[in-house]
Amino acid sequence: MKKYNVAILGIRGAVGQCMYRIVKERKFPVNKFTLISPSGAGGSLDGHQYVPLTKDVFKGVDIVLSSPGAAISKVWVPVAVKAGAVVIDNTSQFRMDPDVPLVVPEVNPKDIFKHKGIIANPNCSTIQMVVALKPLHDFARIKRIVVSTYQAVSGAGAEAVEELRAQQSGNKAVKKFPHPIAHNLIPQIDVFTDNFYTREEMKMVNETQKIMHDASIKVSATCVRVPVFNSHSESVNIETAAKITRAKAIALLSKAPGVKVVDDVKTSTYPLPIHADGKDETFVGRIREDDTVANGLNLWVVSDNLRKGAALNAVQIAEILIK
Repeated sequence: MKKYNVAILGIRGAVGQCMYRIVKERKFPVNKFTLISPSGAGGSLDGHQYVPLTKDVFKGVDIVLSSPGAAISKVWVPVAVKAGAVVIDNTSQFRMDPDVPLVVPEVNPKDIFKHKGIIANPNCSTIQMVVALKPLHDFARIKRIVVSTYQAVSGAGAEAVEELRAQQSGNKAVKKFPHPIAHNLIPQIDVFTDNFYTREEMKMVNETQKIMHDASIKVSATCVRVPVFNSHSESVNIETAAKITRAKAIALLSKAPGVKVVDDVKTSTYPLPIHADGKDETFVGRIREDDTVANGLNLWVVSDNLRKGAALNAVQIAEILIK
């Protein structure tokens, strides 16, 4: 089996660390690891020393798994591509570039091969939603989506996780978020745009349409930060072109790649963030027909935002790429 030289750009971050673990877990055929720290050298992982970000660091690298922040990706991803690497970038920098495929392997894997050196990983909240919606969309085209997200603090980085821990212990200092997150909900993720939606909400609109290759899908999103350490939850309401019954939705989702149906209201069994933590699947439950419209359906969707929402999705792209 051919082996590949793999670099992880942004190794000190939560996603970078998760990328490394998943590459090892899934036995990706690595010849050599290059663990790149934009903040400088110092530190190691399993004997692999962290190296600083320089113009020569990508020499001989085949695949870059990148999650260093959009500003760094903007400058350094083209450098990596020029050096001959294919970059799978987890930041927002290239997602809506028309020349860059935006890929969720369970949804649009063929787009991977349209790449010109860069493949974009979608936003975490978008990924789990489209994984759940793709089989339904294929059966009866989705016309409209109304989604409310309940997003864990790990999506905002390691500092946000520590802030929640500190506030739970009585430290009331607010640094990462505009308000205290412990024992609270914050209906703002990222900055507000001119239309009064946040950038996070608009990512869900634009990325969904691009991934699904359907600009006619109308999406309205409300993104909320919640005092959960890891795994995002979403309440998703869809309106489809034809009727999808609860039974049919369960049948479609039960056969869908990457999806696990968890739905037994008699035993109060439904997806929970504490159960999704550390798992690869996108969990779907509370499946029920929306009686307020002719063809409506409600879903509750939960997934580990660091794994499927970021690192795992990138590694899955790399696995398809080398096939």
